[in-house]
Amino acid sequence: MTYHHRFLIAAPHSGSGKTTVTSVVLAGLRARGLSVQPFKAGPDYLDPTHLSRAAGMTARNLDSFLLPEDRLLHLFARASSGADVSVIEGLMGLYDGRDPSTDLHSSAHLARLLGCPVVLVIDAGGMARTVAAVAAGLRDFGAGSDIAGVILNRVGSARHADLCAAALAQVNIPVFGHLPKQGALGLPSRHLGLLAAERHAANREALERAALTLDLDALLSATRRVRPAAVSAPVLIGPRVRIALARDEAFSFYYQDALDSLEEAGAELVPFSPLHDACVPEAGGLLIGGGYPEAYAERLSANASMRASVRAFAASGRPVVAECGGLMYLGQSLETEDQGYPMCAVIPYRTRMAGRLTLGYRDAEVLHPSPLAPAGTQVRAHEFHYSALVGEATVPAYLIGGKPEGYANGNVLASYLHLHLSADPALSESFVRACRRFI
Repeated sequence: MTYHHRFLIAAPHSGSGKTTVTSVVLAGLRARGLSVQPFKAGPDYLDPTHLSRAAGMTARNLDSFLLPEDRLLHLFARASSGADVSVIEGLMGLYDGRDPSTDLHSSAHLARLLGCPVVLVIDAGGMARTVAAVAAGLRDFGAGSDIAGVILNRVGSARHADLCAAALAQVNIPVFGHLPKQGALGLPSRHLGLLAAERHAANREALERAALTLDLDALLSATRRVRPAAVSAPVLIGPRVRIALARDEAFSFYYQDALDSLEEAGAELVPFSPLHDACVPEAGGLLIGGGYPEAYAERLSANASMRASVRAFAASGRPVVAECGGLMYLGQSLETEDQGYPMCAVIPYRTRMAGRLTLGYRDAEVLHPSPLAPAGTQVRAHEFHYSALVGEATVPAYLIGGKPEGYANGNVLASYLHLHLSADPALSESFVRACRRFI
């Protein structure tokens, strides 16, 4: 019988080094000649970039809030079907979800959905025997938690690692190795982390060297599972339609499965750069995802021909969908601490850097019809931004907890909300159908 290995890497809390350890594990498995499919739990856009580099395969997001359970399992099975190993990096602490009274939408919840064991990353700095108490507490706290073992992070010495392993043996929890204290593998995170990631990506050789201190044989033996069934490819209905996709340093926040969903619905995605190109490519629709336009505000503003091209594209009646950073780009101007920069003037808002983070999952109702959905549609989304809209909400896109959000007027949809288009194929199908009218 053919076997497929899969496991989720979790931790007691954020900042334990999950992304670093996961990247080392991925690189070590890859160095063995294994095909390794990385996943990231939750809505994060940064960590998948590190995981993709380490594995040599595009990381996928698995978010149990944004994705219905059947869709999540389908996407996991599809991506895993051709891999030898699937490695999922968890989010926050093992049991942290939306509500402290339950582990719903947590790493533990995701591991149960996928039927995979958990490998704990424990920051052992300043601890020895207490490491066993932490690991055993996590194992025993959650009903049905399958803790396969521990990887120790930020270990001071070989003697320190031995002390921790001896303590863990007393509670019957295996150790799959350790990583020492070092700054070379520390990966950037949080706001503007993707910018830092481009300059501070741990190289493959360093990750592979770090993996030599891990017992990958023991880890694989403890995480063997039957290979997921292959998933059949969707059948394309109708001609393909070109959709221009803004993708460069300023706009890079896209879920790979969401882009796949558009292609399955009949889109031919045509990447272009609002920073470097002179105009939007010829297409039936335009998609501008999130990113960090504030970090490139002066250059985006200076590219007047592109701003005029985006404005003309929207005025032509062709569908335009913009999320978060894309919303900021479509506005009248983008105001940083120093000054304001003219943007595309497609929507009647200015955006101002607020210095305060707006973050969280959102349940929203579509207020006005858009290229994605008719009025009354219920959607789930994620919000993460440091800017705020300035201007009157003339034609809001969504209603969230009784408050209007975004802009939806005819062919233009612009919002701070990040939707996962794979959550409901009807969203992608609606967008592609609207674009086909302009073939």
